[in-house]
Amino acid sequence: RCWTHSSPPNTVKFVPSPLFCQRDPKQTVAMISLKREREDGFDDDDNEDGVAAKVVRGRVVEDRRSRHCPYLDTINRSVLDFDFEKLCSISLSHINVYACLICGKYFQGRGLKSHAYTHSVQFTHHVFLNLHTLKFYCLPDNYEIIDSSLEDITYVLKPTFTKQHIAGLDKQGKLYRAYDGTTYLPGIVGLNNIKANDYANVVLQAFSNVPPLRNYFLEEENYRGIRRPPGDIMFLLVQRFGELMRKLWNPRNFKAHVSPHEMLQAVVLCSKKNFQITKQGDAVDFMTWFLNALHGALGGTKKKPCKSIITKAFQGSMRIFSKKLPHPDLLPEEKEALLVTEEYQEQMSESTFLFLTLDLPTAPLYKDEKEQLIIPQVPLFNILGKFNGSTEKEYKTYKENFLKRFQLTKLPPYLVFCIKRFTKNNFFVEKNPTIVNFPITNVDLREYLTEEAQATEKNTTYDLVANVVHDGKPTEGAYRIHVLHHVIPPCIDGPDTSRHGLH
Repeated sequence: RCWTHSSPPNTVKFVPSPLFCQRDPKQTVAMISLKREREDGFDDDDNEDGVAAKVVRGRVVEDRRSRHCPYLDTINRSVLDFDFEKLCSISLSHINVYACLICGKYFQGRGLKSHAYTHSVQFTHHVFLNLHTLKFYCLPDNYEIIDSSLEDITYVLKPTFTKQHIAGLDKQGKLYRAYDGTTYLPGIVGLNNIKANDYANVVLQAFSNVPPLRNYFLEEENYRGIRRPPGDIMFLLVQRFGELMRKLWNPRNFKAHVSPHEMLQAVVLCSKKNFQITKQGDAVDFMTWFLNALHGALGGTKKKPCKSIITKAFQGSMRIFSKKLPHPDLLPEEKEALLVTEEYQEQMSESTFLFLTLDLPTAPLYKDEKEQLIIPQVPLFNILGKFNGSTEKEYKTYKENFLKRFQLTKLPPYLVFCIKRFTKNNFFVEKNPTIVNFPITNVDLREYLTEEAQATEKNTTYDLVANVVHDGKPTEGAYRIHVLHHVIPPCIDGPDTSRHGLH
């Protein structure tokens, strides 16, 4: 039987054909007709029905034009930017989106009434890339383009890394040249500040240089199989962070900078607009939320001991000794009577942490004899005394006051220090300008561990990985980051036994 089109156009009926009935089915040659356009014009053209092809004795013969497209020289790689959200520039739809490789704009569909088809006819732009299937098409002729010279474009859109490539990232300091001629080191590339998102950029840049976290997200197979409940949007954060990580470490970029637009869109959505692109935020607050959100999206929980790559890299533990203090307005006799009761005795508890907060000494209020405010300086080990197990500090709440001291029981592979510079009151936010002097390598924290932990912990020294600083006023300043690029000299051969820290 042969099948023909009849009215209405969306129905198909079978008509007997004497010629086809008399021939051997093995010798039958059928032509696949071009897919008819749907009424809305935005048909799903990801299948092969939209490509002119022949089926000869069970095998598909591709269109002769696929490997001889005359418009490949019109592609302009300098305008291609796949960092932004994959939305049609006209309909704002994310379904079936194609990128014009001549002007770099995104359009929906491939049918006769689609925006991509209209753009190709109006501006004579003929080469398009499907952003989902990574296939190239020529419009308005509507045939697939097959050419090995286009592989660099698909790699920029979706970089992939092998285990051998990932294992050698820290062993080479080779400079790569982008398409625009600039040289860059993979992993040490700038993140665009879209408006006021530098507080998030520095955190993302710092975590992209933590090797366990980087190696985990460079391979999409590590987290692709994680199951999430229906309607959960937090896993979008994992997907976008993985895509950003692969773009930062891509050795074949077209430009030496990356725009975190899609990542920040996911942050705005998952944080329910607590962190925005257009409004300056606090880097410590963002880091706290981001680490816990990633841990939860990767299957980690607080109740049961379910670990993720976040806890494996950053989680340590400490002992907290807390003692309740009597109200300061009470009489001395009443205070002494309360201190004897069980409620006011010192209690010990175990707690985990992802980062340690360090307190700065109070900044001077008055000028010195030279009528100048000298910026004080303090060594890192002075403010680390908070965790030596003997230094006590008073913590005030709305109703009660506590005296607490801390001591570390387990050190994580990567330690994050947050130096508390901002203090808020009822009127304004104040910034402490105290300078903290710290060594770059061999920061030993053995003296801050308990005696039991000192016997079990083998490696207690840390080397600096990244340093985030804040410049300017508390509400108007900007964040910047210093990142150390690890290159192992060829003369050194042996295991790396040191740990690493983020400040």
